[in-house]
Amino acid sequence: MLSPLQLPVPPNELLAATVEHMDLCLTSLALACGVAFPLGVWLARRPQLSDPMLTVLGALYTIPSLAMLAILVPLLGLGKGSAITALVLYAQFILLRSIILGMQSVDRASVEAAQGLGLSPLRIFSLVEAPMAMPVWVSGLRHATLSTLSIATTAAWIHAGGLGTLIFEGLSQNNTGKILAGAVLISALALCFDTLLKAVENEAAVIASGQAG
Repeated sequence: MLSPLQLPVPPNELLAATVEHMDLCLTSLALACGVAFPLGVWLARRPQLSDPMLTVLGALYTIPSLAMLAILVPLLGLGKGSAITALVLYAQFILLRSIILGMQSVDRASVEAAQGLGLSPLRIFSLVEAPMAMPVWVSGLRHATLSTLSIATTAAWIHAGGLGTLIFEGLSQNNTGKILAGAVLISALALCFDTLLKAVENEAAVIASGQAG
């Protein structure tokens, strides 16, 4: 049995797995945002294309993560490449939908007023549309982050590292301590990111309400 002061996993292993998990998730989210943001803004102005795109991404989102990884591994191999690709694909549905909804939530009267002042489309976007859509965008990012933190756990199955390694090792070794350590750390990361992004979302809502006023 473990003594009261003995951890089921050495602290350096916990730290390494946590850093790997954050690196995997943040890299995936950065790439996903880099794709979703310009694509979402473009699709928001083309509803005839946005609905089919969201339908396709929604179908991809329903594929179980282990099945998605099993599909990608023969193409991209074991490791982070396949894991990041899967996480980017999963995040696209949440991010793209929130970006489109955010653009659709913009007060059209404010946009028309800016057009009446002779502002260019770029300035209207940066000064009017983006600030007003920001709360919805941040909300989407918050939910995509929580989803990514959770789904990234399965990346350990293809040797991509992260906190899922502790859980898979715990399952194979019948080591409840390792399973709990991985689960608790993933939950702690999710709570930290959720709290941070919720605060950003609230601040964005204040700015958007001032913009509308």
